[in-house]
Amino acid sequence: MQFMNADADPSAPRIRKLTLAVDDGRCSLRWLWPEQLEAVYVERVELNQVNDDRESEDHSGESSYRGHQQLSSHTQGKLKLYTREEYKANNGYADRITGFGAIQYTVYACLMQEDGPVLIRQQDEENQGIASAGKADIRFAIRYKRSFFQKRKTVLMTVTAEVPVPKEALCYVRKQGGVPLNKEDGTVYPFVSDFAPGKNEMPPVEVAKDDYVRLFFTDGPKYGAAYRLISD
Repeated sequence: MQFMNADADPSAPRIRKLTLAVDDGRCSLRWLWPEQLEAVYVERVELNQVNDDRESEDHSGESSYRGHQQLSSHTQGKLKLYTREEYKANNGYADRITGFGAIQYTVYACLMQEDGPVLIRQQDEENQGIASAGKADIRFAIRYKRSFFQKRKTVLMTVTAEVPVPKEALCYVRKQGGVPLNKEDGTVYPFVSDFAPGKNEMPPVEVAKDDYVRLFFTDGPKYGAAYRLISD
């Protein structure tokens, strides 16, 4: 199975106007079919489970999409063949979603060639959509410990998560003179380990006596679709 960039062939079929609707644990997808297309592949990716290898693979492969690119085994396991007849019979495509997180769906036009299926990769993203399977709560508490005559103080952070949370999802921001309002409002620091379900006590952090700390998502649109960050 291969990928082909639609921009390399203006006559390649494209999926248009993909829409998603979530109701009672089911996600319904509908789109406009090109006249000559008889089948597509639907890809489901749970965004909060995308790893760094996948992301680096996508970025490093951008230039090669002008031609054909072999489909990785990681991606192939997420794909499902779906025909035009099935679409008509079911009035779209339906998928059951449970648990927490955001799910990205991509519908690839599929051309059957002698050496196997070729999937059309679109740059316009009209064939993509994101559905929410529900958000998991991440609660955090921050306490400050300081002796009266000391010029510095200790920050004690506690993170309580409903589900496992990757360390890349969160960061803490330190600001002088007041509590940070957003991730850009101070100095950003990463966490060094993932968060297990339940209560996670962070190692103490020493800061200046007029510094303040707050937790934020490293990428609001991405992780905000999967989690709620709540200050206790």
